[in-house]
Amino acid sequence: MIEGWVEVSQESLSLAQAEVVAAAEAVGGSALRSDPLLPELVAVEVPSEQSWAMLAKRLALARRCLVVRSDHDSLEAAAAREGRRGGSAAFRRIGAPSGGGVDTAVLDCGRAYTSAGGRIDLVHPARRYWLVRDSRDADLLLEEVASVDRSGPAQRVMPSLPFRRPVSLPPRLARAAANLARVSPGQRVLDPFLGTGALLAEAGLLGARLYGIDRDPAMVRGALRNLSHLGVTAEALVVGDARQVEFDDPSIVFGAIVTDPPYGRSSSTGGEASVDLVHEVVDRWWPRVAPGGRLTLIVPSGRDLPDIDGTLRVRVPVRVHRSLTREFCVYERANVSRS
Repeated sequence: MIEGWVEVSQESLSLAQAEVVAAAEAVGGSALRSDPLLPELVAVEVPSEQSWAMLAKRLALARRCLVVRSDHDSLEAAAAREGRRGGSAAFRRIGAPSGGGVDTAVLDCGRAYTSAGGRIDLVHPARRYWLVRDSRDADLLLEEVASVDRSGPAQRVMPSLPFRRPVSLPPRLARAAANLARVSPGQRVLDPFLGTGALLAEAGLLGARLYGIDRDPAMVRGALRNLSHLGVTAEALVVGDARQVEFDDPSIVFGAIVTDPPYGRSSSTGGEASVDLVHEVVDRWWPRVAPGGRLTLIVPSGRDLPDIDGTLRVRVPVRVHRSLTREFCVYERANVSRS
């Protein structure tokens, strides 16, 4: 296993940290104990060098994947060793604005790098190095081995889609929800409160096989339009009451459920969605999730949670809109065969 770090964004720190943990597990890795003085860095280990690119491609609330290059060396010695590889590089400090004040350690690394044969290029470097100060008050030299696409989710926001509704989960949060469920390629994923299809879209972009339910035919048609616009195909989207409707194959087992029930909103549930409705829908479909599978359930902050036969792994409050706070709750089924 290869140890490294993921730098998370500050927009929803607790959710971002939880997303990294689950996404690392989804690519065959795991989270390590992180430095409490460096909340923007989550320590992880992954099975191969290629796994860094896989991890970065999954994440929404992160910036980059990094590995330490100065474990047993001074900063300058580590920078010189990297410089002997040749090619161009840029050095910056995590959390510091570009073009800001003079950072002596950054300048020293740049000089050591060029003295050893490398070249500094701040615009299009072949490699990017980052400095961070750890809890021992010592600087570490990290190399960026994969970067997170920060522009992709911005291209999937509601105003850019063909079917629009005033309230829909932003793509970054929808991707985080899919990652919390450890959605993986080929896995069947269900959203029993389909809406505009935002959650299934992100699961589909992770390679999942998609199943959705909504009582409103217009919502199902609209979700199909949005999924098609994003290049995603659903296995089955059906119109009906998620407490009663069934797919053509009633023996289907799902790897995950990811859903954002329409609490407190005018919706296709025939009025205000009730707590009882959500409980009944979860009770109906949770037994159809495979052992070890997960449920990501997004509920209003402070709401009582359904009595679910599984382990509550994550419960993180997140401000979704200006005055709307949701809790991202993740349950995991026992990893044993059902009788």
